Amino acid sequence: MAQAWTLTARPVGLPKLADFSLVDIALPPLEDGLVHVRNLWLSVDPYMRGRMNDAKSYAQPYMLNQPMVGGAVGEVVESRATGFAVGDLVLHSWGWRDEVVAAAGSFAKLPSLDVPEQRFLGHLGMPGMTAYFGVLEVASAKAGDVLFVSAAAGAVGSAVVQIAKIKGLTVIGSAGGAQKCAVVRELGADAVIDYQAEGSLDDKLAAAAPDGIDIYFDNLGGAHLDAALGAAKDNARFAMCGMIETYNDQNPPGLRNMMRIVRARIRMQGFIIFDYNHRLGEFHAQMGRWMAEGRIQSTETLRHGLDQTPAAFLELFSGGNSGKMLVKL
Repeated sequence: MAQAWTLTARPVGLPKLADFSLVDIALPPLEDGLVHVRNLWLSVDPYMRGRMNDAKSYAQPYMLNQPMVGGAVGEVVESRATGFAVGDLVLHSWGWRDEVVAAAGSFAKLPSLDVPEQRFLGHLGMPGMTAYFGVLEVASAKAGDVLFVSAAAGAVGSAVVQIAKIKGLTVIGSAGGAQKCAVVRELGADAVIDYQAEGSLDDKLAAAAPDGIDIYFDNLGGAHLDAALGAAKDNARFAMCGMIETYNDQNPPGLRNMMRIVRARIRMQGFIIFDYNHRLGEFHAQMGRWMAEGRIQSTETLRHGLDQTPAAFLELFSGGNSGKMLVKL
């Protein structure tokens, strides 16, 4: 019998372990066109918090008491679909469970790149793709720009730091605590801000970028977004990726520096990585090349066992991960 996690209650504020339940699920018969996959790796990501609300968004809300979904890498154990054979490794969205039987169209065979399979949930997957197109397309990055990125030790932020350095930018990364700040320095950031250390974020950013910033890559929102607005040069570009700092806040604070959007003619653009799915091949080719050359390093935080999935997800909101948070089955 397969198992899957369900959402049993819609969280108010920070989710609790009691909001989730691990249940047995019956797999359908393997009919023509279907593939049976055993999951090897599960991804937990901040965007999943929004799907726990019964609210309109770019992704459908999770249904209560129904198996949850998310990114996963698995191995084909049975197939009645052309193009899939036993042993094939596949990327798909049937996460939060150990096994799945589904239509062949919902699986994609992993490209033949010489990298560990779990990288396709990290820097060769959605987080890396978010960083790649966020920096190069949304923020229109160019050599010489000064870029500030929040959550720089996280799955997306760590890729932002490295892509920006490859492209000749000056990079300022913000992270919480000495250990994570050390990781960001090792990734090549020119300056690192410990937002948990004593002192105001505004002052720390002003010291790191005395002439201001050209680009802000936002993963946190809140105080980091406000500080970035205060430090922005005229015509700065803000790539609005996520605001994890406010995901569990019922009454998020306002922005003191909001008027600078007008005064400094700041361009702020939100984006969803689905918008770039048609360029997945380009992304895999370039990121795969950089990885092969040793120019992109990956950091992962692993939790082991299907039973650890909700706890791993909750750690994203307490700074428990460095790099990509993954659950290994």
